[in-house]
Amino acid sequence: MRQFEGYRRGVNLGGWLSQCVGTDDKDFRTFITEEDIRKIASWGLDHVRLPVDCDIVFSGPSGEPGPRMRWIDECIGWCEKNGLNLILDLHKTFGFMFDPHVVSDPAAFFRDEGLQAAFLSLWRTLARRYGKMHGHVAFELLNEVTNTEFALPWNGIARRAIAAIRETAPQTYILVGGVHNNSVGGVLRLDPPADKRIVYNFHCYDPLLFTHQRAPWIDQMPRDLTLHYPDTYGAYRAAAQKAGMRFRKDEEAADEKMLSAGDFEGMFRPAVEYAEKYDVPLYCGEYGVIDRAAPEDTLNWFRDIHAAFEKYGIGRAAWTYRQRDFGIDGSHYDGIREELIRCL
Repeated sequence: MRQFEGYRRGVNLGGWLSQCVGTDDKDFRTFITEEDIRKIASWGLDHVRLPVDCDIVFSGPSGEPGPRMRWIDECIGWCEKNGLNLILDLHKTFGFMFDPHVVSDPAAFFRDEGLQAAFLSLWRTLARRYGKMHGHVAFELLNEVTNTEFALPWNGIARRAIAAIRETAPQTYILVGGVHNNSVGGVLRLDPPADKRIVYNFHCYDPLLFTHQRAPWIDQMPRDLTLHYPDTYGAYRAAAQKAGMRFRKDEEAADEKMLSAGDFEGMFRPAVEYAEKYDVPLYCGEYGVIDRAAPEDTLNWFRDIHAAFEKYGIGRAAWTYRQRDFGIDGSHYDGIREELIRCL
């Protein structure tokens, strides 16, 4: 499979310009600094993924840059100075975000021409501003398209957005993710690439019962759930049944079988084959484990998914560098951080 060169091992900067931990000027000035970028580079990573929300960095749907876009400029400069590439991820557009608590009607974006026109305006602005930096900046069209029913309209919107970007940024890599919250299966529902600078993108938090255990924002998630990794299929099936949730693994596997790197390999294989069919690089823009899981279990999970990424040559960025319940630099990981970083 063709590699996404320069974007093999990375980390997200969630909570800064998207799903913001704070929105005062001091928060933007201090949450991520050049010192953080230097630290990330010292970990041996080659890029960061920078999620941004439309209403944080734009003045409105017309695509006029707002004053906080300076932090994108600053971050790109810090990255270039420290030898890191950057993926600019539009995490929220006007009318759509993956979080139902933020946008109550996600379907509106896929039927409303005005919202789609605003989306194209945002990308025209970003392409004019950052397209000339194509050697070290890539674009990600939109984070986590949700329902599978959006697959057809999303492919059409993505085609229009790519064409809009190409007006001024013909050489920039563009990442496109699929439906079902950017699941690896959603890759199979993406259109063939528009050109040779397209990258297929997915996220992986599987099994969700482990990676999001006791997450308060998931309504069905038991607040007292504790799961280990690895464990048997039987243990995960029992936990899922008790919670009224679905364990989305191989239903044919025996209860006594242990989860392993092979599960990730099997999960990724159809997307790898689809990417190979069209000679498109494959990239995982988010993966990680909540800080409510035991650190040793988290490390086991990272080792297994890392092995699958390495086997197939999939570039990736862990979620996330700081806070947001997944922050790798937090005290929760003090005892395993050095080994964890080797598994990114």
